Amino acid sequence: MKNGKAATAERSAARNATAEALQSNAILAGLEGSEAEAVIKAGSIVDLKVRDQIYKPNVHIDDVYFPIDCVLSVVTRMKDGSQIEVGTIGREGVSAIPLLLGAATTENESYCQVPGNCVKIEATLFQSLRKNEKFRQLLDRYVQAYVNMLGQLAACNRLHRVYERCARWLLMTHDRVGSPEIRLTHEYLAMMLGTQRSGVTIAAATLQHAGFISYGRGIISILDRPGLEGASCECYEVAREQFSGLLRPVNGKQQV
Repeated sequence: MKNGKAATAERSAARNATAEALQSNAILAGLEGSEAEAVIKAGSIVDLKVRDQIYKPNVHIDDVYFPIDCVLSVVTRMKDGSQIEVGTIGREGVSAIPLLLGAATTENESYCQVPGNCVKIEATLFQSLRKNEKFRQLLDRYVQAYVNMLGQLAACNRLHRVYERCARWLLMTHDRVGSPEIRLTHEYLAMMLGTQRSGVTIAAATLQHAGFISYGRGIISILDRPGLEGASCECYEVAREQFSGLLRPVNGKQQV
């Protein structure tokens, strides 16, 4: 879909997809031969900024995004305008969850959470690629892991402390972007965790005081990953297990 910020980002930063870009996303890496060539020919690499829209509630989904080093957020908005994150998508997956479940629209909305690059193709091409058995099996495996994680994170948000959830979120994001620096404000992180900004500020201060992270000017830097893993709740290890083999090393940047 081409509207708002996403259209602006595409006009300024879109470029042709490449074989290297396909290998940087776990789903696209499963394509071979003519299917891979079709994505390289028709797809584009888009530089997404924070809040660039992926799809809107109840609007036909025309495009599919495969993150490379950005992270997409799926959110539910309440009548009073408040919103909470109900899912995230990184280089292990694809934005097309509604399409994979047989829908052309969704009640949720999705936008870029952490800026970076992704491969974009039209939904019609994506549906044709699903005829490839290997690609379809990889998509099925991803959807199963994604749905399992939704249940785990629902329990996490109810049972675990804010600083544990904050550590879990930072670890999962680090796995996806391949950089120790994450561009994110406390206000935005609070929305992701479904808590008050003051709670996130205290959680981040606790993690910084322990030497696990530093933060300032909208950037959170991971300084001690093992320490951050120790501060996280059990849900991070569950996430790693669910996406095992999908959040794999890419170009030597990750050790997952």
